[in-house]
Amino acid sequence: MPSSHRTRAPRVVLSLLFAGLLASACAWAAPRAAAPAASGIGAPAPSGVYYEIFVRSFYDSNGDGIGDLAGVTAKLPYLKSLGVSGIWLTPIFSSPSYHGYDITDYRAINPQYGTMADFERLVKAAHADGIKVILDMVINHTSDQNPWFIAAQNPASPYHDWYIWAGPHTNLDEKSPWGGPVWRTLGKQHYMGIFCGCMPDLNYDNPAVRDAMISIGRYWLRKGADGFRLDAAKHIFDKLEQDDHSMAIMDKDAAWWNEYRQGLDSVDPHAYLVGEVTGSHYRLNAPFVKPLNAVFDFPLAERLVKAARSGRDDGIGRDLVHMQTVYRAAAGHYVMDAPFLSNHDQQRVMTDLGGNLDKMKLAAAMLLTLPGNPFVYYGEEIGMRGTKPDPLDREPMRWNISRSAPGETTWEVSPVPMSQDVSVQAENDNPHSLLNRYRTLIRWRMDIAPLRDGVAGEYATGNLALAAWRLQDESGRVLVVHNLSARAQSLRLRPVQGYAYGALLRASEPATRLEVGVLQLPAYGSAVLEGRAASVTITATEKR
Repeated sequence: MPSSHRTRAPRVVLSLLFAGLLASACAWAAPRAAAPAASGIGAPAPSGVYYEIFVRSFYDSNGDGIGDLAGVTAKLPYLKSLGVSGIWLTPIFSSPSYHGYDITDYRAINPQYGTMADFERLVKAAHADGIKVILDMVINHTSDQNPWFIAAQNPASPYHDWYIWAGPHTNLDEKSPWGGPVWRTLGKQHYMGIFCGCMPDLNYDNPAVRDAMISIGRYWLRKGADGFRLDAAKHIFDKLEQDDHSMAIMDKDAAWWNEYRQGLDSVDPHAYLVGEVTGSHYRLNAPFVKPLNAVFDFPLAERLVKAARSGRDDGIGRDLVHMQTVYRAAAGHYVMDAPFLSNHDQQRVMTDLGGNLDKMKLAAAMLLTLPGNPFVYYGEEIGMRGTKPDPLDREPMRWNISRSAPGETTWEVSPVPMSQDVSVQAENDNPHSLLNRYRTLIRWRMDIAPLRDGVAGEYATGNLALAAWRLQDESGRVLVVHNLSARAQSLRLRPVQGYAYGALLRASEPATRLEVGVLQLPAYGSAVLEGRAASVTITATEKR
């Protein structure tokens, strides 16, 4: 146990046999002060937080209205001040679309975003700041303008078998896993494009396709990328409505990703791979966690936003334990989760929460007290809003109070009316702003190791307005408690598995109190408490 936790002699140590009876009388007597303890658990470390950047919307370095790689480099000081450990760049490769998820050249930078030299400068500068860079790797499909697909339209071309074509007995009315069309017409031929006609699916039964994609991954690792976000990771072979949720199909998908993982290991065995796997149950996602480092936690994202919106916990701690148990069984080891609140394909969480700042701060607190590598969508930290269609979830980042200030991107004008207060400039120096709440919460993760690396345990509160979970790693144990409601709540703390939680490490609200074993949490407040062995230590003075 760390030296800061030792008590002074003389002392009498009561055995664990009496801990349950005496915990509330003695163990809770020491931490009466309202202020959280100054120290954390373990040495400060990188936060583990990743920040998703839709490059087109982030920061414009050359005045053309479009965000670019040099703009991301220019904003590294901001990202460092936020405390993130990595950035995820949405597709930066050559593409005919605004979003880049239909790629024409996997080894070239989209000229609207800059040059390869710009990318290399970004990686070098990010690494100097301790920030990793992962790229969005879109390899389920290409653009229909990709030279591969153009060549493939000739049945005699060797590229023809790089894509999937209907045969004479194919049912052209087949549906995709989400009910959309599968087959697209091209003259007298039909090709598979489950996302759209502009995105023809690649044929991963063809070894040449698999070799090409592994080669591309190696290329970007050699360029300095630290890993990849893998778009549509579960749809490499999961193409049809009747195949969705088929364990055999998912095992086939996972086998490909295992081959991909092994292929990248020759360049960088530590490359971080996180998959977009949209299964609604952890059992369905489990096959992917062995070849990949993580999959995005879609089930938990929905639960977190629902809890913040409704003010009721429907089992977040229970789900954390279930997720870790299922993933450990599948991978054979502890799996670092990838939780998030929203991303570029979803309505922004601030819109989901009706613009309520208190609920947004609460949602952020829940996200950033989860173990693993949380992902924050750009602008989420200042409360930007956005809804469908997709371009309106990917609107320009608000850096300045004035929308015409240098660096603001103008490729799209958001129809969502936002106060001038929703900008980095307006929030930067406001200690009560959402931006500074994010900074504070991310700092918690740097200081308290179990928030980053902890194995989860349940903690029953008996109060639906409180969400709580335990986290434990080799450095110690903590209890996280969130008040989901607009009213103050109290929680009588109890020992669990021989540990009592009686030291307040961090609190989001100054009115938080911990006295005589009762935690008093203000509306929408969050607290982190340290767990100590529940055997009671009484000094000679306390005996008298």
